[in-house]
Amino acid sequence: MVLDPLPQSFCAREVEALARTLLGCRLQRGEVVLRITEVEAYAGPEDTASHARAGETPRTAVMWGPAGRVYVYLCYGIHNMLNISAGEAGRASAVLIRACEPLAGLEQVRARRGGKTGPTLLDGPGKVGAALELDTSWSGHPLYEPGELVLAGPEPDWQNPGLLVGARVGIDFAAPEDRDRPWRFALADNPWVGHRKLLRAQK
Repeated sequence: MVLDPLPQSFCAREVEALARTLLGCRLQRGEVVLRITEVEAYAGPEDTASHARAGETPRTAVMWGPAGRVYVYLCYGIHNMLNISAGEAGRASAVLIRACEPLAGLEQVRARRGGKTGPTLLDGPGKVGAALELDTSWSGHPLYEPGELVLAGPEPDWQNPGLLVGARVGIDFAAPEDRDRPWRFALADNPWVGHRKLLRAQK
């Protein structure tokens, strides 16, 4: 099964809107296909929780555009975190893929995750990066072109179960207004989501 990638224009929207719309979409690398179940939105330099707060650097250059490209950063020297650049070039916004549900290639995912089973396989951004076997060399990769890693839409018959929202996690260093911003989104009634108690149903 080879999925058709979404066009670049899909990601060329405001970062909060893209974050919401990414839920239910699929990521494919080789035989592994994952459904995106949880995300966080990060805006430009004005967002003190964002890597863009320090301005453009060699590491964060991909955040500044164009949209629809991979930004992978190494967290704590261990976890490779997958982000997708959003919006207009120069805005430096991106969506962090926090959790996924495996749709294909489960045995490969389990092998890459040390034999784990159930939602703990993919209920964190470092786990998603491991499942797709990504590292920082993937930064800049276009998800909208056919290739080894693509972003595709949901299955034609997929039914969206609704949204959960909450504050982003792990950003205690940010300004209070950014710490409290409800920019974490997840699929309701889906077990492949982390920190569920900190989320609430979308009104």
